[in-house]
Amino acid sequence: MNIVVAVDKRWAIGNKGQLLVSIPKDHKNFRELTTGKVVVLGRKTLDTFPGKQPLKNRTNIILSRNPGFSVKDAVTVNSVEALLEELKKYPSEDVYIIGGDSVYRQLLPYCDTAIVTRIDHRYEADAFFPDLDKDEEWEQVSESDVETYFDLEYRFVTYKKKA
Repeated sequence: MNIVVAVDKRWAIGNKGQLLVSIPKDHKNFRELTTGKVVVLGRKTLDTFPGKQPLKNRTNIILSRNPGFSVKDAVTVNSVEALLEELKKYPSEDVYIIGGDSVYRQLLPYCDTAIVTRIDHRYEADAFFPDLDKDEEWEQVSESDVETYFDLEYRFVTYKKKA
């Protein structure tokens, strides 16, 4: 399984239920990675999407503790165990964990690849992703050239879980 995340210098990912910043090339990269694939997200992340609707052209699986929660055009599961059972229907390399922070933390142990947009800025934040640079189970395997969006520098970095 894969994780896709955008982080700042402190591995922050959000503030008050919103992304830290919107970078068009990061969104394009996200679309290219996940279109036609399976995305796994929490209900709060779904709430940040336009119209609070699942992403088009993807299989959306929503992890929610609320057993009564359901949304049109998405599969809803109520536990990590139920999610892992549901994911057996799909090739592992086609599954992308897309947030938020509690979903990332619960599912990171099951992932082998992390595609991280590293933003060279420090934002006010209340949601964080685990620092893979400090995690001995993970290693950086590739890094793009530095990209610029206005005065913001960022790069795409891929991490793999060590065998």
